[in-house]
Amino acid sequence: MIVIALQPKGKAPATKNLDPVHNQHKGNLAPIAVPEPALGVTSLQVDVVALQEKIGRIDGVEAARVVAGNGQIEEIHVLARRNKAPKQLVRDVQSLSQALFGEDIDRRIVSVVQLADSDLDGGLRPALVDISETLDGSRAEIVVKLRWKDSVFSGTSGGAASTATRARQIAEATIDAVRQGIHPEAALAVSSMDIPVLGTRHIAVAQIVLVTDATERMLIGGAYVEDDEARAVVRAVLDALNRLLPDLRLP
Repeated sequence: MIVIALQPKGKAPATKNLDPVHNQHKGNLAPIAVPEPALGVTSLQVDVVALQEKIGRIDGVEAARVVAGNGQIEEIHVLARRNKAPKQLVRDVQSLSQALFGEDIDRRIVSVVQLADSDLDGGLRPALVDISETLDGSRAEIVVKLRWKDSVFSGTSGGAASTATRARQIAEATIDAVRQGIHPEAALAVSSMDIPVLGTRHIAVAQIVLVTDATERMLIGGAYVEDDEARAVVRAVLDALNRLLPDLRLP
């Protein structure tokens, strides 16, 4: 026997409400949990390789590594020199990421390791030891000492005791120290030395002339001015020369 159930006239067929929100209170559908980033983890919205390369170009930074996973920046490791406080390096990483990539970096995921210049360079490049300045009336003498491998070289420069020429005198004393450790066939000179304002910060910019085998090369280096303008000038000069100095070093 076949039984046919008839829908009462004037009543629409009953339908099941599939709205998750409507059915949650009935126990038909459990709420969906949306995972949140772990504490201190930054969501990934940037090119990790580009960010890592830019961090490596921050003044004082020698190497950087950005670790990402599950769509998030989990760790940033920085190897740096001791010319800048660790907290400042972390702020520089945060500012760079925000300015160039629009990404907020949590300071807790940034770790900084700092080593002495001699440890980083292995003696292949000069490291600043000391800067001294002696005033004698209207004249000033500046002495810059650099350690290069197992030797310490002292360079001097003298002239008018003027704030307008002080940066150049420091640069010339640095070049004088470097000359003592390179082949005599290589000639060095300071073309220009300035400390302009870049954005809101001062930066020492050195332009150095290198002449070898009758070939003239213009080299440029820069360093942010932190607490000591004189040290920034020396770092700027060395920054211009550092890539070439290992090949010019006397045996």
